[in-house]
Amino acid sequence: MPKPLTDQEKRKQISVRGLAGVENVSDLKTNFNRHLHFTLVKDRNVATKRDYYFALANTVRDHLVGRWIRTQQHYYEKDPKRVYYLSLEFYMGRTLQNTMVNLALENACDEATYQLGLDMEELQDIEEDAGLGNGGSGQENPHLISPSPPPVLSACFLDSMASLGLAAYGYGIRYEFGIFNQKIVNGWQVEEADDWLRYGNPWEKARPEYMRPVHFYGRVEHTPDGVKWVDTQVVLALPYDTPVPGYRNNVVNTMRLWSAKAPCDFNLKDFNVGGYIQAVLDRNLAENISRVLYPNDNFFEGKELRLKQEYFVVAATLQDIVRRFKSSKFGSTEVVRVDLSTLPDKVAIQLNDTHPALAIPELMRILLDTEHQTWEKAWDIVTRTCAYTNHTVLPEALERWPIDLFQNLLPRHLEIIFEINRRHLERIANLYPGDHDRLRRMSLVEEGDQKKINMAHLCIVGSHAVNGVARIHSDIIKATLFKDFYEVDPHKFQNKTNGITPRRWLVMCNPGLAEVIAERIGEDYIRDLDQLKNLLEFVDDDSLIRDIAKVKQENKLKFSAYLEEHYKVKINPNSMFDVQVKRIHEYKRQLLNCLHIITLYNRIKKEPNKNWTPRTIMIGGKAAPGYHTAKLIIRLITAVGDIVNHDEVVGDRLKVIFLENYKVTLAEKIIPASDLSEQISTAGTEASGTGNMKFMLNGALTIGTMDGANVEMAEEAGEENLFIFGMRVDDVDAMDKSGYDAMEYYNRIPELKLAMDQIAGGYFSPDQHDLFKDIVNMLLHHDRWVKKLIFLPSAMVLIPLSSDPSQQNPKEWTKMVIHNIAGCGKFSSDRTISQYAREIWGMEPSLERIPAPDDPLLVND
Repeated sequence: MPKPLTDQEKRKQISVRGLAGVENVSDLKTNFNRHLHFTLVKDRNVATKRDYYFALANTVRDHLVGRWIRTQQHYYEKDPKRVYYLSLEFYMGRTLQNTMVNLALENACDEATYQLGLDMEELQDIEEDAGLGNGGSGQENPHLISPSPPPVLSACFLDSMASLGLAAYGYGIRYEFGIFNQKIVNGWQVEEADDWLRYGNPWEKARPEYMRPVHFYGRVEHTPDGVKWVDTQVVLALPYDTPVPGYRNNVVNTMRLWSAKAPCDFNLKDFNVGGYIQAVLDRNLAENISRVLYPNDNFFEGKELRLKQEYFVVAATLQDIVRRFKSSKFGSTEVVRVDLSTLPDKVAIQLNDTHPALAIPELMRILLDTEHQTWEKAWDIVTRTCAYTNHTVLPEALERWPIDLFQNLLPRHLEIIFEINRRHLERIANLYPGDHDRLRRMSLVEEGDQKKINMAHLCIVGSHAVNGVARIHSDIIKATLFKDFYEVDPHKFQNKTNGITPRRWLVMCNPGLAEVIAERIGEDYIRDLDQLKNLLEFVDDDSLIRDIAKVKQENKLKFSAYLEEHYKVKINPNSMFDVQVKRIHEYKRQLLNCLHIITLYNRIKKEPNKNWTPRTIMIGGKAAPGYHTAKLIIRLITAVGDIVNHDEVVGDRLKVIFLENYKVTLAEKIIPASDLSEQISTAGTEASGTGNMKFMLNGALTIGTMDGANVEMAEEAGEENLFIFGMRVDDVDAMDKSGYDAMEYYNRIPELKLAMDQIAGGYFSPDQHDLFKDIVNMLLHHDRWVKKLIFLPSAMVLIPLSSDPSQQNPKEWTKMVIHNIAGCGKFSSDRTISQYAREIWGMEPSLERIPAPDDPLLVND
């Protein structure tokens, strides 16, 4: 097997079209050595690879800082409207290479490190992923699934906001421990803490001068001078800023993440000699707020710490927003705005899911209690400022906070929510006299054994815009979950189909394909992905077909070597790489994929002399720690892999690998190497998906259902260029109404019966025959998610075989790939953000390049 080219070697072959001259290589080497000597170690002879990584990161960061400062100066001079993107999760991945790409430094850094005798890829691999999110982006309800906002999407949005010249800020929490690291031990998922900060983070800067107090508990006093929230416990929010560079436009925006710190006098004012140590130890209770990311993203748990996290980020952020609003005018650093009535003209707040919903009552509290606005004026400001993106429709995932918890932790906010609800219901009662059932359905306060605040309802009532994240998703929430609200305020509801940034998800992770495209249509497509449609002019060009197939094979060779090294499984790089990577969840239907694997295995065993197309099936993703069924699904996949991979009759015609610890960095390796992308959720259950878009952009063909963004992908690329199977939404609804008997399909389909019996009988768990009895019992008797397709023969076995390359002319397969790549223009996060900006935030994107710090034009500023 020929040794695959490294990414560095590929980049050496790529024509750089003027990019290599952007930076002086000798200057980079000088700065690298300066950081190594003065910042890290005195003697280069004792430097470690980690020291070299930090020296390179600091060298690249130097090129960010001047642009970062210049961008903020630019904003103060121009006084544009600013958008604040509030999210409790930002899955940023690694920063070094993305920064080099966006600053056009990559080739110069490649050359500098080469001359220094270092390996760029080795240094990049040292960087820890910033895993401050749960990953994935899909979602759920009986009709539409959606447990959490897509944090990778949030990262893409920050990239696009900077690339489009928008004055934008991402706000979240600086979790000390991000999404857990997944280990597979004896086939089971085991969680380990993600101590991503243990070596430090060269990309962030602490800003203690902007530390803000956040209040909890206490009581409310109504006095002649106004309402006062007193006797509170204070936690300090310390901001850490991370620069977010735009694509070669010298714009560097800011992601500000808050870390919780106890004040110096925390619990110390009443201490005695015996209580001092305990009082100091109690500081941890305050600082626990930013300690760890909650990983149970598919099930809402009303934990006090989670509510504290949500209020913590909102309270600190809004203080920052008001401070910046008051001082942001004509470059003045003094407070020049005292009238907050113009806040909506200068500030847009985007609530990414319901997690930052407390921004609505918190901004009301500031306007009422601190700024002394009237209720009517304050409410007008809030609703014109805030907008809400819906991701969560699954009943058990919707945030419904118990009133008792609210009363204890945030008493003033509960009062404000009650008043918002009273006025809201008064309006509904006037519109629909006597319709008490509608009042109950639309109330912000849900009655029952325990009264709860419905945070989605709060977001809708308190926002001027509500959007879903794919057309099918947005249509469903208007027709079902939020139907009552849509009937009252149809103008609020919009769709903003998700997108991904082509910088990270093509230029950075697949440079070979990026260059093949650039050779045909130029480089401008990187900032205008719609230009990819120009590839259709070359769809019959043999040289393009050959080049794209060659890039794919090189990526597969490289990933085969990675798999062999890390999983000790010999992979046939000429096999079809069939990949499903996403959170492990019943509705994502990794079980359907697993049954298909077993069926393929049985067919090969039955006819070993048949000319089977080799297939390497890879499944990856994390199960929430408390989600037993998801963990059992992982165990089944690993068990099937153990049997299949060691069966000499099967050989290399079928291999099964569970990809351990799936994260952004692994995604950047596997997506460019994939041939087939599994997007097989039941129609009407996935909100959008973004992984499907990444695979499509990198030349993998989609096998999937008409669900989420798959629907729009099929429209853009042509349904004939995807492998679409299974029921549509109407079919699913019809099955729900007509009823469903799993046993009927089990008894009618021999291959299905065999697969189920093998699982139930211990064929894949010979040492524990009843290990998977819960899975079989669930599928046959209690299946909630998989039933609508898993027992239909066309879904389970027959249709996926149409995606077998042996049934396709290789040239025609690659033509389908070209149609898919050419149809990706719509799925750029640049397009998504442009729509948010124009249709929700009242801002205009710009591709204008601002002057660099060393630009002589600045002399006249």
